[in-house]
Amino acid sequence: MDYKQTLLAPIQIGGLTCENRFFAQSMECTDADEHGNPTDLTFQRYANLFKGRFGLIDLEAITITLESRGRERQLSILPENEKPLAVFIKALKEINPNALIVFQLTHSGEVSDSEFSRRVTVKPTYGLGGELIGEEEVDAIIEQFVLAAKIAQNVGADGVDMKLCHGYLGSQILRPFNDRPWKYGGSWANRSRFAYDLYERIASETGYDKKFLIGSKVSMWEGYPGGFGSAGPDSPLMDMTEPIALLKGLEERGAQYFVETLGNVHSSMDFMEATGENPYLSYLHFYFTNLMRQALRKETVVIGSHFSSFRGKKNKLLSIEPEKSSMFAMGTRCIEDGMMDMIGLGRQSFADPLTPLKLIEGREDDIHYCTQCMNCEELMLRQQPVGCVLFNKYYRDIFAKIRKEKGKLAELHT
Repeated sequence: MDYKQTLLAPIQIGGLTCENRFFAQSMECTDADEHGNPTDLTFQRYANLFKGRFGLIDLEAITITLESRGRERQLSILPENEKPLAVFIKALKEINPNALIVFQLTHSGEVSDSEFSRRVTVKPTYGLGGELIGEEEVDAIIEQFVLAAKIAQNVGADGVDMKLCHGYLGSQILRPFNDRPWKYGGSWANRSRFAYDLYERIASETGYDKKFLIGSKVSMWEGYPGGFGSAGPDSPLMDMTEPIALLKGLEERGAQYFVETLGNVHSSMDFMEATGENPYLSYLHFYFTNLMRQALRKETVVIGSHFSSFRGKKNKLLSIEPEKSSMFAMGTRCIEDGMMDMIGLGRQSFADPLTPLKLIEGREDDIHYCTQCMNCEELMLRQQPVGCVLFNKYYRDIFAKIRKEKGKLAELHT
């Protein structure tokens, strides 16, 4: 199997050419300054991805508002951030002008941390709560998204990823659980209105520019009763009718790519990011990515997720021969079999941001593979700068210090 021929082949996304099939997933890292601007640490993380020759890079969950957010030091995209973001993007493009970068725009909704921001909800979820928001506020949030997309275009980004996953506001509105009788709830026509109006407004505001990409990371199935991909407001039954309708509706409104994902940060984290104890959940993602690929037009790019589980040729997954289930082998198989067009690397991009470059240079044996230890996740939950604890001393020192001061994370929840 020739990994390079498949994984390093260029692909057209909208009006742009992506130089290979490697996608760096949006990974929240809580290292912005107090104004939400990129710091030197932020720049170094993304500089490594640009050096590492990822074809498409997703800038982490950049918030459109400081009022409701999930991370205290989260990147933000407000008018006052425009100049620093322009400097940031210009410097990255100088490292590798061929790499494409999109901004994942988000509003945290009920995922917002009430310790430093306002937790809001479209319908209170048991155990979470939050301040109920109305139609006028959602209308205003749409305006904030549209402004953020225009700022992204102004600063030189290649597009936006409208976050519709993992329990953030976009997915919160879409799910059947949102059966509240209001402009954005109840019927599918109402629940899809937010995403559809948002796409139409952004396409218009950015001049219907085919070289400014619009797409979304979508939780096809949130994995609990009433979540997106459920048959009803309290149904435990999986039903793909609405997720497929969403994809097609967004495609009609200009979507050029989609990133597959599953789960919700409050109920089904293992579906989002398979741990070392549950690596086989990664195979589940191929089913949903294939559903997406089959439902969409050929020119709409579909990006698969959950490849960190496969590691190198010596992974321990009970599967086909190890040499056929490595990250590169499995990614090649999925693309060649028509399940997806690109492969997304999340925690693997922490473990080794030079992964694509090492493949290009024939240095596969030098790649550091993610062990799914989840220590990077612990750093994020503790509102610390996030990176690979195993392979990067800077983050290992932060991890050791916070563990010494506050103990194991599990102890904080008892």
